[in-house]
Amino acid sequence: MRVCALLSIAAGLSVAAFGQKSDSGPAFEIAEIKTPPKVTRPQVRGPFYTAGRYEIHYGSLLDLISIAWGLEPESIYGGPSWLEMDRFDITAKVPPGSNPETRKLMLQRMLADRFHLVTHADTKPMPGWALTVGKKVLMKEAANTEEPGGCNLSVQQSTPAAGGAIQLPIISYTCKNTTMAAFAAGILAIPTASQYLNNRPAADQTGLKDAYDFTLRITPKVPPNLLVTGTQISIFESLDKDLGLKLEAATVPVQVVVVDSADKPTPNSPDVDKSFPPPPTEFEVAEMKPSPPATPGQNQQPTVKNGRIYLPNFTLRNLIQISWNLQNPDFLINAPKWIDADHYDLIAKTPAGVALGDLTPTRNSIPVNIDALLPMLQSLLKEKFKLQVHEEERQLPAFTLTAAHPKLKAAEPGSRTRWQEGNAGDAKDKNANAAFGRMVTCQNVTMAQFAEMLPAIAPGYIRTDVADETGLKGGFDFVFSFSPVGAAQQGDGGNREGGAASNTDAAAPSGALTLQDALLKQLGLKLETTKRPMKVLVIDHLEQKPIE
Repeated sequence: MRVCALLSIAAGLSVAAFGQKSDSGPAFEIAEIKTPPKVTRPQVRGPFYTAGRYEIHYGSLLDLISIAWGLEPESIYGGPSWLEMDRFDITAKVPPGSNPETRKLMLQRMLADRFHLVTHADTKPMPGWALTVGKKVLMKEAANTEEPGGCNLSVQQSTPAAGGAIQLPIISYTCKNTTMAAFAAGILAIPTASQYLNNRPAADQTGLKDAYDFTLRITPKVPPNLLVTGTQISIFESLDKDLGLKLEAATVPVQVVVVDSADKPTPNSPDVDKSFPPPPTEFEVAEMKPSPPATPGQNQQPTVKNGRIYLPNFTLRNLIQISWNLQNPDFLINAPKWIDADHYDLIAKTPAGVALGDLTPTRNSIPVNIDALLPMLQSLLKEKFKLQVHEEERQLPAFTLTAAHPKLKAAEPGSRTRWQEGNAGDAKDKNANAAFGRMVTCQNVTMAQFAEMLPAIAPGYIRTDVADETGLKGGFDFVFSFSPVGAAQQGDGGNREGGAASNTDAAAPSGALTLQDALLKQLGLKLETTKRPMKVLVIDHLEQKPIE
């Protein structure tokens, strides 16, 4: 659901309209910019809007530019080294009569005013994909061209897993009244598409001008050494058989934006605290009931409509971890065994002024303003389940990154600090082995930053923070490849997740390579387990059934 709006606006996007600072036009009445609490896997959330309140959480400046102009992050070039690293929370007061498009203009102006953002538009020939017509177009022309274009996502599990195989989901992506220009512009936002396309853009070269209704059915791309069950469908197969289209590797012209300069944000106004009172701590009304049995293809995504939040099919552990923003299940202590057994649907109405909707989707955004719900969810769990908790510090397993025999290339000073998954340039790097299933490219990354990035790069292996003890200074450019944790487990017969780093240079018998072995063999770095004091949430009391 979160990528629907992207497809509907992509065709009409004009990068030439990517303007500079203007003293006229829509503007926020007041805006607060704060540094959010540190989390192991930061991800942009929003924008959200309700009754004059506008919010974005954990957004990098790259995310904010992407949201403000409706661009994919890959289309934004240049900028300071911190463009993708520093995170910000934005809360703004919006004048009456706004709409999603005018709020984008307000965000653009705020970026110019507060971040001193200066940009220019450009077109770059880039390695990408040409979307062309195959033997015969199999799509139907849109049944209703008056309704807004958009797409819906559903996930259906394939045949049950057996013999240790991983069950392969089938993703159905159904679009209504969508042009090929919009489809090509937003294709990387389709779940798993970037895996097949190496994060490279697509350009519409079909020559088709009409809008169409169609469904694309694909499965995640899996490495050859990963044992799966179910039918595997690549994006190329579905385009050919279901839509009558082709994607061919080509150099395509891509409209881009170049960030000429930007600064850290200016201080907030002294009056900002008066404009944004403390958030509410209770729902107006809430109903929690056991979830019905899930059906294949059922959409289990949280949704928001008219100030009502719907959280379907959540366990009590899910709700507690969300409510206290626990990044790791190990941070919840003294949980009863039945906490994962029962599933609940929550329907609740939030007080007026809580920003929950107005999502302008990007590939990395989160569709519900969970941050605004946290205090209300905590209060509800305490009331319904008589939950009593306290926080304390305990020694827990963690990771340390050390230098064994480093194989790292010094970065070009001033280049943007970033990591990305997928194609590493022309994949000539000796560590760029796509057969392992995961390929990560890091640019101008210090070892302290790399340690901070690792939980987001490999959440299957790492669920706590990583401490940098390499002693290495400066930024580095490097590429490494490894296998998903499931493939590595199949290969060595054990569960490496969260375990100690291996000192072997060899891959598992299946050909899979664990994260630990990849870091040691390819980069000369060791990822070792240790224990460190970490803040945990301890359950003192919890009833199994909610009160009526």
